[in-house]
Amino acid sequence: MKISAAIDPQVSVVDGMLRIPGGTFRMGSDRHYPEEAPTHRVTVDEFFIDRTPVTNRQFREFVRATGHITFAEIPPDPKDYPGALPHMIYAGSLTFSPPAKAVNLHDWSQWWQFMKGADWQHPYGPKSDINELDNHPVVHVAYSDALAYARWAGKDLPTEAEWEFAARGGLSEVEYAWGDEFAPGGQHLANTWQGEFPSQNLRADGFERTSPVTAFPPNGYGVYDMIGNVWEWTSDWYSQQHEADAPKACCIPENPRGGREAESLDPRQPQIRIPRKVLKGGSHLCAPNYCRRYRPAARHAEAIDSSTSHVGFRCVKRVRDR
Repeated sequence: MKISAAIDPQVSVVDGMLRIPGGTFRMGSDRHYPEEAPTHRVTVDEFFIDRTPVTNRQFREFVRATGHITFAEIPPDPKDYPGALPHMIYAGSLTFSPPAKAVNLHDWSQWWQFMKGADWQHPYGPKSDINELDNHPVVHVAYSDALAYARWAGKDLPTEAEWEFAARGGLSEVEYAWGDEFAPGGQHLANTWQGEFPSQNLRADGFERTSPVTAFPPNGYGVYDMIGNVWEWTSDWYSQQHEADAPKACCIPENPRGGREAESLDPRQPQIRIPRKVLKGGSHLCAPNYCRRYRPAARHAEAIDSSTSHVGFRCVKRVRDR
């Protein structure tokens, strides 16, 4: 069993971000979901990454400074959603609503509700608030919101390779960000779901929904919350699987209308032309019986027009950009 302990001495804190040494690693996994394969060799350059996901406090500072209105707060344009019923065209966001009993795990509508008035300031609906959640990750942010914050802060969103390299914390080809055992000695090291998802939440890790961003120990690079709590946006367009032994997959300039955008479209819904980005890290809704994606190699496709109660982000800054 491998468990990260001491913080890597090559890592330093600069301007509140962690300086991550570049290197080559085996990205992905051949042992879990098909989209994580094949495991392949990737080299990343040195970069800086936020120690934690962006918090409600930090996002509030951004909104106050810029007047930014998030995607979830703007009524959608009916032209972008052909076939949608007029009474369903309203500002809102997807919010987790646990069912009272076991349900079909193939039908996500049994636990997700597109809720009018749900947004980053009202994470559980219009009557909720974030008054006691300053140090929790901001949620209900679409890709455009995350990118707007990053640019305001003079940063960027991580590539998938950068994110995974940082999440591994210097450990090579292990299952989790801390080693090969999910809960060593019975200790929960991330905010995930315990019990039968989505109706039984045992809260053995101490949290029912999101948790403060430093509630669990950091990994070997000193980075917090890379696993669980909230999914995190990356800048990469989603693809059905990795390319084998790509020569390099870091520091790709952000190009929102180019690259492999067309490949990111959902083939199961050809009528919907909304491209998808890669999410990493899993969330507090990941459980052994559903979505075992609380691992560095795990990845998930998310439409850029989506915001939910379990998706947030963190930023990076590349050495060449400083």
